[in-house]
Formats: sequence, structure tokens, C-alpha cells
Amino acid sequence: MLCSKCQYPAKKSGKTASGQQRYKCMACKVSFIDHDAKPLGDSRIPFEKATLCLKLLLEGTSIRSAERITGIHRDTIMGLLATAGEKAKCLLESRIVNMKVEDVEVDEIWGFVGMKQKTQEAMYPMSDIGYGDAWCWIGFEANTKLILSWHLGKRTPEDTYCFMEKLEATVDTSNRFQLTTDGYRPYPQAVRGVFGQSVNYAQLVKQYGVSDDERRYSPAPIVSIDKRVIIGEPSKDRICTSYVERNNLNVRTFIRRMTRLSNGFSKKWENHEYALALYFAYYNFCWKHGTLKETPAMAAGLTDHRWTVEELLTVNPNS
Repeated sequence: MLCSKCQYPAKKSGKTASGQQRYKCMACKVSFIDHDAKPLGDSRIPFEKATLCLKLLLEGTSIRSAERITGIHRDTIMGLLATAGEKAKCLLESRIVNMKVEDVEVDEIWGFVGMKQKTQEAMYPMSDIGYGDAWCWIGFEANTKLILSWHLGKRTPEDTYCFMEKLEATVDTSNRFQLTTDGYRPYPQAVRGVFGQSVNYAQLVKQYGVSDDERRYSPAPIVSIDKRVIIGEPSKDRICTSYVERNNLNVRTFIRRMTRLSNGFSKKWENHEYALALYFAYYNFCWKHGTLKETPAMAAGLTDHRWTVEELLTVNPNS
């Protein structure tokens, strides 16, 4: 660290009340702080405590629970989530590009913001206020377990196409790979429009039976599975969505906003997006996968070590 006044080397000299590192010039004896070293924006709480708040959120704790545990006001925690989530979005977009993949599975997971879609249509029938269904599309590499891309939107053909464009930006299209989706009808047109004939694409269509219990909280039993080849020559043995569906369980478990039958759901669309981005970055770079015995980013060759949450928050996303 060089002195901002005389450009002479400086040494560490304690910390400020907000936890920022203070430096003292060895020549002119001026004390100063590095204003560029602010990984969490303008947050004035100590970095260690801010990191603890975000770690709690990444383990499925709600905002108000984190407030009770840490003593940090919920509005401050929301500010930390917004800053960290924005940084996580930039990190994923800059690091996960031109990936060589073999088996990509795609699925969408349902959530909502503010209120359910039925309530939103009844209360605000002619207004788009960011409430209602919030579907998250996820592109998942089955071998490295890496989350390649994601998109938050409505379950519409337009959002399906938008997600496929995001997926295309993360993979090496010169390397022909296998792509599997569920039976959602807009998928084939979106895949053809974005990838053309450069992928081996198939749909896995599940037929469900009828449940007698109207109060059930799990899907009805599967009675048949149909593997439909759409583009190219996908291997029948590799037409599968099991890995991305298992990842959906992690999403519901470790993102409180996605936990069903709770009052921890998102109240604002932006906060929902920040929470997803932060979790996906954490999963890719910090999560030691039980099968791989390393993080998905390590398996994909993006890094040579398992990141800590502190490193995730301080790394330059554009470097």
C-alpha cells in the first residue's frame, strides 16, 4: 500500500470503528484508509459481521432470523444482500463463459414475489407491478455440477427464449453437447432459434397419475416417461433431468425465499433476484459437492481451490 499523499510505502495501523483497515505512511506519518477497498459498498458495519449475516442467509436463514442472531437491523442486511447479489451477478456473467460442456440439463423452478399469481391477477388485473409467479430457469452441467446460467422471469415463451440466449452465452457452441429439458412446449422453438442444429437436444416428458388427496404437497406418482429426440442424435441413456431437479431441492432448502408454506417469501422482485444470484455464485465457487469432493468451479477448471465466502465477497468480478 502506497501513501495517497507522497506515494511512499505505508504499513497497517489498526482499523476504524466500522472495521476498515487503516494505514500509516512510513515517511510523512499520515494515517489514511484505502477507499477503494470496500467490498460491500458503503456498509459501515465490520466486514466480519457483514459476512456472518450473508452466511446465515446462504444457510437458509430468514432476514428477521439473521437480525435476531446478529443484532444487525433487517434493512442493513437487505442492503448487504443487494450489494453482494449484484456483485455475484457480475461474477457469474464474467467467469462462466465459453465453457466446454457435455451434458446440460435445464429445468425451471417456481417461486413467487409478494403474492401468488392468482391473487395478483385478482387485485391488479391490468398492472405489472412485479408481483406474482417468479420462475427461475437453471442450466446445469451434469458432470461438473456447475450452474451455467439462470434467468428469473415468468413462464412464457419470451422468457424461455431469453434464458436460452443466456445459456448460449456461457457454453462453447463449437463443441457439440447434449441438452435435455422437460416437456414444456416453448423449449423446442427456443432451442432451435438460439442453437440451431449445433446441439443434440431431447425432451424428457413425464406423465403423472391422479392423486386422491387434494391436500397433497408433493407431485402425483409418475406413471410413464417419454424420451423425445428433437434435434440431432442425443444418447438415449443420457436423456435425463435428475441432476438439475436434485439441485432444485438445494435451492428450496438453502434459499429461504424459495421455501414453501412459509412467510419468508420475497416482497420485491429485485431482492428475489439478488438472493438467487448470491446463492448460485456461492454454490459454484464455495460449495464442496458431496460426489465431486470439490466445488463445481474446481471441477470445471474455473479455479484451483475452494473459495471462502470472504473471498467470494472481496474478489474483483471483472478480473
